[in-house]
Amino acid sequence: MGLEDAANEVDTAITRDNPKGLSYENVFSGVPSFLRRKLTKSLEGIDIAVTGIPFDQAVTHRSGARFGPRALREASTLMAGDPPYGWGFSPLEEFAIADTGDMSFDYAKVSEVPGRIEAHIGSLMDGGAACLTLGGDHSITLPVLRAHAARHGPLALLQFDAHSDTWVDNDPTRVDHGTIIYKAVKEGLIDVEHSVQIGIRVENEPTLGIERIDARSVHREGPDRISERIRARLGDRKTYLTFDIDAFDPSCAPGTGTPVWEGLTSSEVAPILRSLAGVNLVGMDVVEVAPPFDHANMTSIMGAHVAYELISLWCWTRR
Repeated sequence: MGLEDAANEVDTAITRDNPKGLSYENVFSGVPSFLRRKLTKSLEGIDIAVTGIPFDQAVTHRSGARFGPRALREASTLMAGDPPYGWGFSPLEEFAIADTGDMSFDYAKVSEVPGRIEAHIGSLMDGGAACLTLGGDHSITLPVLRAHAARHGPLALLQFDAHSDTWVDNDPTRVDHGTIIYKAVKEGLIDVEHSVQIGIRVENEPTLGIERIDARSVHREGPDRISERIRARLGDRKTYLTFDIDAFDPSCAPGTGTPVWEGLTSSEVAPILRSLAGVNLVGMDVVEVAPPFDHANMTSIMGAHVAYELISLWCWTRR
């Protein structure tokens, strides 16, 4: 199907049979699955399962990220008709990617949510798919990491974030988006010697052995040098990439719960991600998009672009 058939395409999230292929329907209408991928619970033949975790009850400031998965899906329709710029291949045409919808949970039983997330992600992985998880606040990443580590062993972590999320928390019953990396390290989910955090600009010690490249270093050294440092740190280790949207400066991504000035820009993040082609990526997420604080859908659009880049990064080594 080509552009000449665009006038006849509608609701390809429902009607498409083949999970591969670009979508040419009007971006302002139809069912907004992520990148117009087929909405399905079947994982047969699926390479990447996109799933939403609309949970935001673990934030320290502004809630609203529960609406993130929905907003990211809508923003992603802008890109469903084109290959991603600068990659030289078309992931949507070469790989089977599906939108498996959001995870269900009881919002009034917060303590049960992490376990449900771990089981949910585990079931997708057991079905043979890699997972792109759309948040939700950053607390969801801890149980997602648990599911991945249970199947891959300790993972190298690549984290884009304004905050290190290593605040001390030895209470296993707490669900907090600011302590997830501390707990992940203590649980042995992360290979700290091959992990790195990018864009940090909030004071918090200790590093727990994870390399930190703060936002000022990115501004000073530039994307090419930062990419070299990341690749050297990750090596060939299996890597989980978590992208907190507050890694971006609030001037270009205001819709988030804990914005911090002096952040990264798209002209820094995009070339860094593209320069990481070949990294052994096994799982990824985009979190903390809070549409109630967004303007002109800026943050959702940024998050959708990041998510498409992560898909491209995963697909690169599997072409």
